[in-house]
Amino acid sequence: MAVGIAGNNRHAADEEARAEVDVLNSRLEKTTQLTKKIQACLGRLEATGKSVRDVAGPLNGETKKLQVLGHNIDHVLSAIERLRQPVDSKNDEEQTIRMGPDKAGLTNYLASIKRLTKAVNDMKASNLRSTQQTVADLQRLIKLGNSQLEGSFDRILRAETPRSIEPLHYITKNQQFPLLSQDKINRLGLMNSYISGASRQAGTEPPVAQIYSEVRSQYLAASLANLAAASTNTAKKKNPDAIYRAGASGIGTYAQAMEGLFLAEYENICIIFVREEWGPVLQATCQTALVELSRTLRELNNHIKAHINTDCYLAYEIVEIISGLSNNLESRTGELKSSLAASLKPVRETAKASLAELLEETKRKASGLQSLPADGSPVPIISETMQRLQSMVDFLRPISSIMVSLGHGGWNSPGSSRGGNDAIPSLSSFDIGADGKEIFAHYCADTVDGLMVSLESRAKIFLAKKPTIGVFLANSVTIIERMIMDSDLQPLMESRIQILEQWRKKASALYVQETCRNLSVHLMDVIHTSRGQRPTSGQGAVDSASIMKGLSSKDKENIKAKFLAFNQGFDEMVKTHKQYSMEREVRQRFAKGMQSVIEPMYGRFWDRYHEIDKGKGKYVKYDKSSIAAIFLTLY
Repeated sequence: MAVGIAGNNRHAADEEARAEVDVLNSRLEKTTQLTKKIQACLGRLEATGKSVRDVAGPLNGETKKLQVLGHNIDHVLSAIERLRQPVDSKNDEEQTIRMGPDKAGLTNYLASIKRLTKAVNDMKASNLRSTQQTVADLQRLIKLGNSQLEGSFDRILRAETPRSIEPLHYITKNQQFPLLSQDKINRLGLMNSYISGASRQAGTEPPVAQIYSEVRSQYLAASLANLAAASTNTAKKKNPDAIYRAGASGIGTYAQAMEGLFLAEYENICIIFVREEWGPVLQATCQTALVELSRTLRELNNHIKAHINTDCYLAYEIVEIISGLSNNLESRTGELKSSLAASLKPVRETAKASLAELLEETKRKASGLQSLPADGSPVPIISETMQRLQSMVDFLRPISSIMVSLGHGGWNSPGSSRGGNDAIPSLSSFDIGADGKEIFAHYCADTVDGLMVSLESRAKIFLAKKPTIGVFLANSVTIIERMIMDSDLQPLMESRIQILEQWRKKASALYVQETCRNLSVHLMDVIHTSRGQRPTSGQGAVDSASIMKGLSSKDKENIKAKFLAFNQGFDEMVKTHKQYSMEREVRQRFAKGMQSVIEPMYGRFWDRYHEIDKGKGKYVKYDKSSIAAIFLTLY
């Protein structure tokens, strides 16, 4: 029973499976039929598409040609519109141009000119004959606009530029020199920017730079005119023989005002012009003032040459001031150094030449002395020469630079003061190891030595006696040394002072040695005695009485004569020594020198022979203490 039920269930499942398979087979057959229909449709569609392509190919090429033609027509129409636009707007632009930048407004005016310029460039690029007349009209309008713009630049600049200012007002109050107003300088900058750009495109020089330099150069020259005149007037002293003193001339104020004005001008130029124009415009603007500076320096140079002994210091001062001006301007602007160097060159050459001229003039004056004081007193040329050297120390900086350019002993070389170029010397042109102060000390030593040589040669002619020559030379050396030690020359000449010691020794030899030689000859004794009666010498106390007993009558008379001769010579020496005009140091040195020689010799002679007159004083006028006391009166 159970087996029958299981068989029935299996049969039912099989029937169900067969039914599902039949359904799937039916659907697959339908899908196959549908696929065949789709393939047939695709075949027909492909055939239709081929037919369409065969028909539409030529039509597509014609369409593209029509599209290109349409684009070209659009471009032509656009170009025609652009060409017609400036013609249509010509009246409006012309109205703006003829109003001028002041009435139309600078921004609108510049925009109008730029539109006109662009229109002309576009018309030229089109190269159409029909636009040639319009191009010519617009170019005339642009030219008018540029001309009015230049005129406006000139008017604004002249309105902002005073005829002159008083530089002393700004110098004394330590104020900056005036600049152009901010509003106007901005307008000028805009104008220059456009005009310079247009000029560069046209390949011409910008006219604005010339306008600026013409207007402002007159202002600079007029502002500095009074100071230029004052520089020359203050150089002319009431007393022509007075030595020039530092700062006595107005050249310092002149240079200070020039520096302030030039730097203020440079600030204006930097705002108005482009960078590559700064240097040329500054050079052109300052040129008139620099020409006047050159004329002023030439006039001062002629004055210095005519009064070289007293006014050479003005040349040194000018060298320092103008060199400083040049360095300051170059560091701030990078310009004007060569122009200032050319202006300074005549004065600098005179300053260099003055060193040799003053040295030769000193020797010439000393060698030209027609007489010398008989008492050995010094002559004025000594103090004059030392005062000149002292005055030079006040100008040590410019003199040091000149000394370095000359080198040691350069003042003795012919032509060494003549340079071949206009450049202001820089450190690179000098011996790096050179010390201008040391070279100046060398120059001072040469001056002193040259003076002493010349004085000695004149002393040998006019002063017959050697002691007198010695007094004269010693006085001269003492004055020179004193004026060195009591001034700023002392630290400079410290290493060169030994040159005075040589002359001091020579003077002492002429006076002390000559005087002592004349006296000491009377204190030399040659006594002829027997060996048993030889006088003791240098062996303890000397017994004058014993010595006298051992002398012959002839020797005694000789001793008496020597005492008498010494007395006379010594008295004459004392009298003459007191009559000489000696500096205190010289008198003391000479007295000490003579005492150190004569007093020991006389003391020995007196010890041996003072018993010659048994204390009566007939022959022995001085004992050792009295002669020492007399020497003290000579100090």
